[in-house]
Amino acid sequence: MSTVDDTRAFGRELAAVLRAGDLVVLTGPLGAGKTALAQGVGAGLHVRGDVTSPTFVIARVHQPDTAGGGKVPMVHVDTYRLGGVRDPLGEVDALDLDATLEDSVTLVEWGEGLVERLSDEHLEVRLDRRDDDARVVALIPRGGDWDVRLAGLGARC
Repeated sequence: MSTVDDTRAFGRELAAVLRAGDLVVLTGPLGAGKTALAQGVGAGLHVRGDVTSPTFVIARVHQPDTAGGGKVPMVHVDTYRLGGVRDPLGEVDALDLDATLEDSVTLVEWGEGLVERLSDEHLEVRLDRRDDDARVVALIPRGGDWDVRLAGLGARC
């Protein structure tokens, strides 16, 4: 993927295989495209409002735009700021993500090592940015039927 728009487009494609109860952990360095991918997923899920980085509010719930075809809310979390707190796992617990997990698609930026315990089945989306600014995506399924659901997306990564 060469551009931010390509990353968003891939997010829209990924949204087509997501369903309520899915936990998606977005990993990668600053500037790799985690928020751009979340924006694409939000567009693909037809959620209301702009999807922006929740770095300072930590979590945002985007309700589905039912008039536009949306069916499931998206919870967008950014745990970047929790890296500097004494008890990041406790802070994640305080977000009560498990309360909305069953009914929403939950995307967590910087969640590696913090949120995987919320679900036995989750998808890690590892993003990286090469020296030529192209983005590389690796989809790492953890349990469940992710392999089947992701079969058509593998060629795009």
